[in-house]
Amino acid sequence: MASVVDTQGATEETTGRTSAPDSPSAAESADRPHHITHWRPEDEAFWERTGARVARRNLVFSVLSEHIGFSVWSLWSVLVLFLGPEYHIDAAGKFTLTALPTALGAVLRLPYTFAVARFGGRNWTVFSALLLLVPTALAGIVLQPGVSYATLLAVACVAGVGGGNFASSMANINAFYPQRLKGWALGVNAGGGNLGVPVVQLIGLLVLATAGAAHPRLVPLVYLPLIVLAALGAGLKMDNLTALKNDRRALREVAREPHSWVMSLLYIGTFGSFIGFGFAFGQVLQVQFHDQFDTPVKAAYLTFLGPLLGSLVRPFGGKMADRFSGATVTLWTFAAMAAGTGVVLVASHHHSLPLFLTGFVALFVLSGIGNGSTYKMIPAIFQAKAHLAVAAGADPDTAERDARRRSSALIGLAGAIGAFGGVLVNIAFRQSFLTGASGDAAYWAFLAAYAVCFAVTWTVYLRPRTGAAPRI
Repeated sequence: MASVVDTQGATEETTGRTSAPDSPSAAESADRPHHITHWRPEDEAFWERTGARVARRNLVFSVLSEHIGFSVWSLWSVLVLFLGPEYHIDAAGKFTLTALPTALGAVLRLPYTFAVARFGGRNWTVFSALLLLVPTALAGIVLQPGVSYATLLAVACVAGVGGGNFASSMANINAFYPQRLKGWALGVNAGGGNLGVPVVQLIGLLVLATAGAAHPRLVPLVYLPLIVLAALGAGLKMDNLTALKNDRRALREVAREPHSWVMSLLYIGTFGSFIGFGFAFGQVLQVQFHDQFDTPVKAAYLTFLGPLLGSLVRPFGGKMADRFSGATVTLWTFAAMAAGTGVVLVASHHHSLPLFLTGFVALFVLSGIGNGSTYKMIPAIFQAKAHLAVAAGADPDTAERDARRRSSALIGLAGAIGAFGGVLVNIAFRQSFLTGASGDAAYWAFLAAYAVCFAVTWTVYLRPRTGAAPRI
């Protein structure tokens, strides 16, 4: 072990050569390429000389891998549009096919979060990208008339591995960026990943418009070479931060933290809405407006628009949170989402497709903004607690490290619970259409949920109060 003295005079232990930590190598270990042993993003001199460039490189390839992960995760939101009468699956059965990968993706987000600390951000990104080959290849093999519904359920469920990529990617990028830039960085990372939803829908539209509904297997097969390229790029260009040590206590610590469960609820309202609507929107159009969407290709022309806009605005949600505070942006986002749901409800009653599309696209955009602002709140909560600990006499470096590892743990926990919101959205639509001729019951449920999230955000983070609770 070699001792390296940083520019602030502190002595750190590192493996490898003894170059200054502000060098262009970012103290990459000589005997372990792609392993960074010094990482101090809050040190502005280090950030300007080395940190920003290295962080951007990792962000770019993290986004690429996560983007394809989202495409694979939402693959069945497209494939169900191809399942015509010859597959003998009703609308309720199709909602189940889209709910299963959502559920598995939610479950996998917890282990994926901690895999970054256990195996390294670069190493896990390569492995998790290559794992996407399994559900993609299986879908390409089994999709043909005569396949059993049980087989389709199993293959659709496996696509949930794509949902886990988000959690590991976010936990990794969270460690690379300083607090002042986290809202923007996490927003870009998540927004670039979320773009995988509209992109796979556009690919589905292209296949429907050219090859026709009889060739659904072309959609997953397009992704096979892209998955290999994403894994290769991550292997060549990404880095492992050796400071991200595996700490199983972090999850137990955040599970005992009340703010963790508040943030998980808020993330159900934002990300759960985005991914649930993204998976269900095409089916909702076909079922509720079947007189205007009598063929899959007609629905496919519109399904990508909402997820596309919702993904593109996500970084702006983070950037707005950097400027105005995450809680403020989140509060007014939920108010606007409740208004958007009201528009959808009115449109449903009057069977007005233009008004319905306007309200639903607004919900996608607002959920994207809320995605960015809620993820800004997570590190801000623990940063505020670190400042309180330092003021009470705690060691600043220890408090900063604790804030970072707890932020990463909560990103995984909130991401997992929030993704279950997508399952709830699909279940709500399924039950609403089973018991009635429209999705009105589901829309009323969404309206109530956004009202609850608005009240919780104001009460916990913005209501005038005394005490040591952090204002986020």
